[in-house]
Amino acid sequence: MMADILVFISGNPTKPLNPSVMAETRSILKNYRVTFEAEEWLCPEKALEFNHVKNLTPDALTHLRHSMQDHEIDVFSVSSHHRRKKLLLADMDATIVKGETLDDLADYAGLKDRIAPITERAMRGELDFKTALTERVALLKDLPVTMLRETQESVVINPGAGDVIRVMQKFGAQCYLVSGGFTFFTEDVAQKCGFDGHHGNKLEIVEGRLSGHVIPPILDKDAKLSFLNYYLEKQNLDPSQSMAIGDGANDIPMLQMAGLGVGYHPKPLVKEKINNHIIHTDLTSLLYIQGYTWQNMAT
Repeated sequence: MMADILVFISGNPTKPLNPSVMAETRSILKNYRVTFEAEEWLCPEKALEFNHVKNLTPDALTHLRHSMQDHEIDVFSVSSHHRRKKLLLADMDATIVKGETLDDLADYAGLKDRIAPITERAMRGELDFKTALTERVALLKDLPVTMLRETQESVVINPGAGDVIRVMQKFGAQCYLVSGGFTFFTEDVAQKCGFDGHHGNKLEIVEGRLSGHVIPPILDKDAKLSFLNYYLEKQNLDPSQSMAIGDGANDIPMLQMAGLGVGYHPKPLVKEKINNHIIHTDLTSLLYIQGYTWQNMAT
């Protein structure tokens, strides 16, 4: 179904959704002849939605988002059809957690300057993911497992991740972490955030050290899409009842297949292919765009 709800979310407490900002918004909508039936606060001065929106064009949405940039406000365009999702699939690196865990591991090994550029190109879609992963892991050969543990302890979970999982599960959804990273990290992050399950690549470890190989099969963009289809079928859900979030090129098929795909600080190719993005706000935006309110999050 076509998007018929606009959600405005402020990412900076010092720049709330005040009357002046909303007057600017209504003026833009009027100029593009976009109509709506009602406004509803999801969180006072932070998240506001416009319901039953009609005649919203790409140009109007682009204008709205551009005008809201200086206010540090994210604008989402979503459908009311199956608005509260029953399934969430989330990328891990640079989405649920800050940064790339493989790059962090490389930093401990003194190899970040060699590995991080490969990661960046792969996430931009400039390199084949499997080839890039194999090449990076090979550079980590003989790294002791103790460095994996040290890296694991330094992983920072992005704000709002735990809240999203907790609230969605409370209302009957299932949430899975699906990563091109490694199970050594996904297991820990999934447990801390409360995910129902996790999937990732497996590092081969021999006598307490990395062998430099990834145990097949390698999870890539096709695997992420396959997991989405698997859980949709398992739960007997329509794609419109699902949501996915990610930042890199290997997330695009999953994001496009889900009923609602959201880019989190998206790489350029994701920003080009996916309509909704978290730029200024945190992961709790995934709740507001589903119509959850601050009261839902507080309980």
